[in-house]
Amino acid sequence: MTTAALQTVLTVPERFRGPAGVANGGWLAGTLADALNGKRSAVEVTLHAPTPLDSELRLEHVANTVSLYDGDKLLVEAIPVAEDVAAPPFVAFTEAARAEAGFAGHRGHAFPECFACGLREPGDGLRIFPGPVDGDGLVAAGWRVPFTVADEDGVPASIVAAALDCVTGWAHFQPGESALLGRLAVQFHRDVIPGGAYSVVGRATGREGRKLFGESAVYEVDGTLVAAAQATWITPR
Repeated sequence: MTTAALQTVLTVPERFRGPAGVANGGWLAGTLADALNGKRSAVEVTLHAPTPLDSELRLEHVANTVSLYDGDKLLVEAIPVAEDVAAPPFVAFTEAARAEAGFAGHRGHAFPECFACGLREPGDGLRIFPGPVDGDGLVAAGWRVPFTVADEDGVPASIVAAALDCVTGWAHFQPGESALLGRLAVQFHRDVIPGGAYSVVGRATGREGRKLFGESAVYEVDGTLVAAAQATWITPR
């Protein structure tokens, strides 16, 4: 006996791009995580191929898996994971905001149009610019959540996961360097409030060949953990 698939159509608006012409990996991860379990537990999202913008894609839900297809081509796949997602330590908002001055992307950005970390207009992109925190191997940024990313239910999981995404890369990148997100495990603990102020923190956790590993977190100003992610990036050949 086969399990019937629940299918819907997903179109990624151009606003939510990462590299030019393709969807932001964190936005995709949050979208599929929310489709899988509605923020209830940790979800691991694997990006198999770049996802096009402004195209009708097939979102398929079968048992404990949500997959995104362009025709018959598998683009993204999400599965639940039992383990909690580890988070880097808290950095106070004022210290995180000061760290932005050292953001490597200000001196060379491979993807300046990126929704999360790109040099977009305020209110359009998230403008999360993680820079090094003195002495402890962390990068951090202050995130002032624009009202323009909220819907009638608040700030979607897709936006929170986008905030968690790029900071794990910038924990590794020097100016002008880049990689593509290959996998992101995300876990949501609390809602993000439109107009709120949060610390976004990341750190590098290792490297293996072309793979870069990192973890990130969003914290409230009092240090309460809002969401966490663990990422695998793939560097160019």
